[in-house]
Amino acid sequence: MPELPEVESICRKLNELTTGQTILGGQVLLARSLAYPSSMQEFLNLIDNVDLKIWKRRGKYLLAELDSNKGWIVFHLRMTGQLLLTQQSEPLSKHTRLRLFCKNSYELRFIDIRTFGKVWVIPPSYNPEDIITGLKKLGVEPFSNDFSINYLIENLTRYKRNIKTILLDQSIIAGIGNIYADEALFRSNIHPETKGAELTLKQIKNLQKAILEVLSKSIDEGGTTFSDFLNITGNKGNYTEFAWVYGRNHSPCRICSTPIKRIKLNGRSSHFCPKCQQYSNLFK
Repeated sequence: MPELPEVESICRKLNELTTGQTILGGQVLLARSLAYPSSMQEFLNLIDNVDLKIWKRRGKYLLAELDSNKGWIVFHLRMTGQLLLTQQSEPLSKHTRLRLFCKNSYELRFIDIRTFGKVWVIPPSYNPEDIITGLKKLGVEPFSNDFSINYLIENLTRYKRNIKTILLDQSIIAGIGNIYADEALFRSNIHPETKGAELTLKQIKNLQKAILEVLSKSIDEGGTTFSDFLNITGNKGNYTEFAWVYGRNHSPCRICSTPIKRIKLNGRSSHFCPKCQQYSNLFK
């Protein structure tokens, strides 16, 4: 699933290549990809002859603000969603779900293999949060001023859940998923089964720093491609080769050479180094 770095990479590329573009309608190839409005014709009417003003990211959502107060187009890529900017003459992938036609013979295609992704067109009389309930529930952005030590102390230590599960809770920190939770916990030497209530101030400070470092590094590398992720020009993310633990089960730790271990926590795989992230070391 695309996480914050992947979505941020897409957002930056969309601003570079599509800001100011005019959308001249589109084609819906899979009706259930439309979250709002559900009427295909109403959806197409709302994207007819609108200009893309700027793209923004909130958590794992991509929001295109339309010029002249004409509303928003919002994408949530979910498990396998992709946005691809291409010539209209390019053959369609069989997994293409939506096409947005641009004025200069280009188009933006929403491609989604598993069809969990969703698209909204928000009319000008609404804000995206008025219609997309998931946006209302999002916690702080990691690169915002609200992502403070005090915020983390208050919102991590009140839980007896394991820290890996807490980091995946989008109502606490927006945008972190399985990949970067594992990476940040390794960088801060915290075992994924550690309870939030057990974290010390030093560990929380280390975790805050580690989250920002791994997210920044992945954004610089264009995100991570382990399976389906591609950016809007069809290129893969390069963070894979820099990953400390995620996807490296049985491979030697880059620090101590101990084989990386994978366990299941609340149904999700968690990768960690048994030596660098010893549970008994957490209270020293």
